[in-house]
Amino acid sequence: MQKITATIITKNEALNIAKCLAALSFVDEIIILDSGSTDGTQAICQKFNNVKLTETDWPGFGIQKNRALQMASNNWVLSIDADEIVTENLKNEILKILSDHVTLTAYKIPRLNFFQKRKLKYCLNSKGDSPVRLVQKKFAKFSPDYVHEKIIVTGSVGVLKNQLLHHPFNNLSELLDKTNLYSTLGAQKLFKKNISPSILKTFGHSIWTFIRIYFLKLGFLDGWSGFLIALANFEGTFYRYAKLI
Repeated sequence: MQKITATIITKNEALNIAKCLAALSFVDEIIILDSGSTDGTQAICQKFNNVKLTETDWPGFGIQKNRALQMASNNWVLSIDADEIVTENLKNEILKILSDHVTLTAYKIPRLNFFQKRKLKYCLNSKGDSPVRLVQKKFAKFSPDYVHEKIIVTGSVGVLKNQLLHHPFNNLSELLDKTNLYSTLGAQKLFKKNISPSILKTFGHSIWTFIRIYFLKLGFLDGWSGFLIALANFEGTFYRYAKLI
């Protein structure tokens, strides 16, 4: 059996991190980079025996995840977020793959998204939401993007069958907080690209975001949850440009 390292970056994830870590008991080490949590996240992490916790600054998502990746002692790395949970079926699938002769360098893992404890079937595009999560360290790196980073893989990428459980927003307050945070990070990214906002561009991108999530992705079939997420994405896009003014 090949050994596995899990990597997680955190800041104020006290509501999520215990469930995330409890589901990772099958990995050989967990690398956590925490950038200034004030809600007890670090104390929770230190209760788990296989955790290596490092306090660090915040250079952005891409660089931070690359730091965690480079700290991994093992070749196989499971890079997940604090709001994601590995199911028993997914754990068994990962262990089976790594016990066989592996010819691929990375695997995508589909995610099942939730909002207010309700399963989302449409607005977050659960069927198409399959980010690369399991990689061979020597063949992977993260893009240096401040936000919306991607894993860049050299070699062939497979897709696992079982899902990660993803709880990006436990309630409306968290949805609004993340909308504000990500609009700020997005504005910083646009600023570095010297992109100037206009009223037409700001409203155009915002309205298109709402239409894409609520109508094209059938978010309206998710009821109030779908409407709230589409509206929050409208606001996030609007404020991402408005914060450049």
